[in-house]
Formats: sequence, structure tokens, C-alpha cells
Amino acid sequence: MAEIKPFKVRWDEAQVQAVLDRVRDYPWPPAPEVPDGWAYGCDGAYLKDLCDHWTQRYDWRAAEDDLNRFPQFTARVEDFDLHFLHVVGEAGGRRPLIVTHGWPGSHYEFWRAIEPLAFPSRFGDDPADAFDLVIPSLPGFGFSSKPRRPVGQRTTARLFNTLMTEVLGYRSYLAQGGDWGAMVTSWLGRDHGGSARAIHLNMLGFRPHGGPQTPDEVAWAQRQAGMMDVMGAYFRLQVSKPQSIAWMGGGNPVGQAAWIAERFHDWSDLREKPMDEVYPKDRLLTNIMLYVMTDSFTTGAWYYRGLVEEGGVAFEPGERCETPTAFANFPGEPLYAAPPRSFAERAYNIVRWSEMPSGGHFAAMEEPELFVDEVRAWAREV
Repeated sequence: MAEIKPFKVRWDEAQVQAVLDRVRDYPWPPAPEVPDGWAYGCDGAYLKDLCDHWTQRYDWRAAEDDLNRFPQFTARVEDFDLHFLHVVGEAGGRRPLIVTHGWPGSHYEFWRAIEPLAFPSRFGDDPADAFDLVIPSLPGFGFSSKPRRPVGQRTTARLFNTLMTEVLGYRSYLAQGGDWGAMVTSWLGRDHGGSARAIHLNMLGFRPHGGPQTPDEVAWAQRQAGMMDVMGAYFRLQVSKPQSIAWMGGGNPVGQAAWIAERFHDWSDLREKPMDEVYPKDRLLTNIMLYVMTDSFTTGAWYYRGLVEEGGVAFEPGERCETPTAFANFPGEPLYAAPPRSFAERAYNIVRWSEMPSGGHFAAMEEPELFVDEVRAWAREV
């Protein structure tokens, strides 16, 4: 069995100051003078305000303390040192749940959901709803070690199943994820259903054989293709030539912040709340620092190429994920809008479908209370 080693975040002050100096010295390029700067990429005025906050008001030591708030560890699994939180809550080892992040998120996405999920009685809720939480960092992300070449979500699912069963000793578990975490969780259900006994997704990744069939499915696919034309340039680059963005972003904290902040803006539910309310700058910057301070901007981009090299997302005839699957549709998701249920059911064994009132791509970060309530309700049914 792999040795489980306690882990603490320790950012070197000289390294942090070097990052902040590069932010201060950034040679700002021109930005278009248009009403909506976000239409051209990361809005220049927002980015300058974010960088001013980064260098003048962001308390990186407080962020470091916050990142050490929950018990975290590393363990060697195959060729990787996997970093993970392991919060043994009121469930006391009896109700394990692995929750997986995506790009450009991090394990920090779930910060405001951790205590309610692990210790519901602290919030006046039923302790029977408690979980043991395992929240890993994807390989190549954050404090997990980096691959020598791109790896993808199916490999990650194998690593995480080993983490849960052989390293942590859980005979079976529940799994939840969004973005790439949804793909990892889908592969946990597809390949490791003997251990992952039920899964919950807030993005649907698998595609059934034969593609869209009904008029509603065809309309959804056409809309999806149109949105990819508008918002999907990042995907086409990272899934094909990820090193191109690595050369531009490496050693450039402002460039990394712009690339990441643009996704948070474009993929979130900003219909009723402005960006700074959904993602206060301190919170967004901590997520960005998890890329900048660990040099994982490059290997995070590689993770897209790993999808292609592991075979993509479409099934052969007759294949689907038979593990019981729940899906929560957060309606403010502009790019990866949910397909019709009929389409999803040809790829997954859908047993629960929830229409959420608000929230977008980063559900746990945008709407932690809704996220917690939904995960609890799903687990009660399981």
C-alpha cells in the first residue's frame, strides 16, 4: 500500500515576490476600445483591476493559511504523487465521496462546500447527510506531480479508483464531478462500477454512438456547434497544440490570469450577479495562484490533448455507462449546455435529472448551497 504523507502548502516568499514583480512589470498590449471588452478575450479593464488587487491587496499568506484549512495528503499511485484532501466528516469513514475538479479550476473550487458536506450538523442540518470527502488534484494540476507527456481522464479515473480502494481502503464509494471532473467521474462509472457505485455530474461528457437523432437533439447539437465557434477556440488549441499556449503562458502570470479569468467569466451564470460578486478577486486569485505557483499552467493545458490520445468521448454501438448516474443542470452554463435527456440516456444510466435555478459551469464555486443540497439529495436516493 502506498504511504500517505501529510501535506502543507508552503509558498516561498521570494518566489511569490518574483511573481508579483512580473505582474507589476507586465508590458500591457493595446486593448480594443469597444463597449464589451470580453467579446475579444479577457477584458482589459477587468484584468488591470485584478492585477492591481493582486499586487496591492491580495494577502497571499492568508490564502496559504486558507489552503491549509483542511487535512491534505499525498500518496504515490503508479507514476504519480497524487495530492488530495481527505476530510473524514461525521460519516466517520462510512460514506466516502470523491469530488473531482476540472480546468481551469482546482481542488479549491469546492472550498465553501466542504464543511457542509462533511459536517452538516454544524449548519443545523442532518448528520446522516455527512460524507467522508476525498478531493484530489488532477495529475499535472496543483500539488499533484506532473506527467512527462499528456495523460487523460480515463487514466486519471484508474489512478483515482486506486487511491480510493487501495490507498484509502474504501470498498465502494460515490463520485461527483464537473468539467474534466465530470469526465473522470464518468470513467469511474464506466470502468470501475464495482467500486464507484453511483456517480453525480454537473456536465455530461460521454456521447452515445450514432450522434443526435431526435429534432431536439439535432437542435441542441447545432447550438453546441455554434457556441464552440464563438467560445471554443481555447478548446481547439489545447486539444490539438497545447504547447503553443504553454510557450506564451509560461513565466507570464498576467497571461495565465487572463486565460483563466476569461473562462470564469464566459462559463458562469452572470445573469443576475456581476463577476466580482460571483468570484470575489481574492477567491479567483487563489485559484490562479494554484496554477502560477505550481507551474501547472502547461500540464493543465496538456490534459486536453490527453482526451484525444485516450480515444475521445464517443462510445461504440451498444456501449454506455451503466453505473447509476445523476445529472444536475445548472442553467447559466453558456458553452456546455446540457443535451436533451434522451441523448444523455443513450450514453448513461440516468436515474436522476435535476433542473437547478441558477449557477453555471463552476457549480460548487458559484452556488455552493445549491450544490450541497443537490449532492445531499442525490446521495439519500442512492
